[in-house]
Amino acid sequence: MGGSPYRAMNFRRCRTLANFLFVALLLTAVNGCSRFHPTAPPAYVYVSVKQIYLRDHVAVVANRVAQVTNGERLRVLEQGKHFIKVQTPQGSVGWLEVHAVVDQNEYNRFLALAKAHASQQAVATAVLYSEMYVHREPNRKSQRFYLFPANSKVKLLERASVPRNPPSTASGLAATPQAATRQAAISRSGKRLKQSFESQFLPAVPMEDWWLVRDAAGRTGWMLSRDLQVDVPEDVAQYAENEKMVGAYVLRTVSDPDSGKTNGQVPEYLTVLTPYKEGMPFDFDQVRVFTWDVRRHRYGTAFRLRDVPGFFPVTVTPGDSQPPATPAPEFSFERAVDNAVSLDPATGVPHATNLEKVTYRLEGNLVRRVLPQGEKATPAQTAIGAHPAHRARRRRHAHR
Repeated sequence: MGGSPYRAMNFRRCRTLANFLFVALLLTAVNGCSRFHPTAPPAYVYVSVKQIYLRDHVAVVANRVAQVTNGERLRVLEQGKHFIKVQTPQGSVGWLEVHAVVDQNEYNRFLALAKAHASQQAVATAVLYSEMYVHREPNRKSQRFYLFPANSKVKLLERASVPRNPPSTASGLAATPQAATRQAAISRSGKRLKQSFESQFLPAVPMEDWWLVRDAAGRTGWMLSRDLQVDVPEDVAQYAENEKMVGAYVLRTVSDPDSGKTNGQVPEYLTVLTPYKEGMPFDFDQVRVFTWDVRRHRYGTAFRLRDVPGFFPVTVTPGDSQPPATPAPEFSFERAVDNAVSLDPATGVPHATNLEKVTYRLEGNLVRRVLPQGEKATPAQTAIGAHPAHRARRRRHAHR
């Protein structure tokens, strides 16, 4: 016997209502659980190449969607092994290679590096030969990120020297005395070389110098020193001779209407120089003061300090060209006592076991050593930095 059609209809209605209630309860449970398991925040990456195009799909032939440039922030939509799907701030969506971006953790490391050196005093200003990337560490294999344009100026903060081909251990940063002496004594032709001040510090392995730099926007990173040109006025840069100037500081300004300078005002400079050798465990080894000859209208060397393992920063207190009227200009720096210098095995930063701060004052065209109050000058302190030719000239005048 068949059932009543009204009874079957009621059964279907009850089953539909039960299904509806089940779905409603399920949605309520999901919504309730979402309060305890919030969705993960969006992930971001940052473009590490100069520029690259997003493509609509991963294939050899694909359409270009948008162009992104160095440092641009992109939202991650889908992560692959070799490609990543991202969205630009303008809403464009596309794929690009993983090696063209850095993740948030790496970006945060660069931010931490900039924050750690935000207040550090710059030792000099340099100009880039060409567009260059900055690295997170003084190492060619370390992560690079920011791209600085050519001819841009950067502040030099700190120097480090590391092996060009890193050894298996960190012991290659410092040269042993035996290796340095052997390398300084024998040239490529097999002839013995005259021992010089720099030769006693030559490392046992090929080294390369890096500078920690900061641009006008505060972006900070490490860059090879050979790609930088220290910003030194051409008027004194021509007197660098066989060394390179790594710093030039104005001591005072003199008036010479016939000098050809702007308003007849000519700056006089303190410069520090270093050998054309990489891996030196000091920042500079020569100090020179250039004063202006108002009669011949040219620069001349008023003071030269040789063979001194000096360290940044160099502090300058500018003065006026008339010492009796105003305080004379002074400059000071730190030098290593007994030439006890080395490179830090972990960071490659040069340091000394015992540093001595020395101060000099420019009085007229003479540079004199300024000693701490109550300290008397010793013969070594009196003779420090005096050029042999200058000492001989003074002896000849003394006998007249």
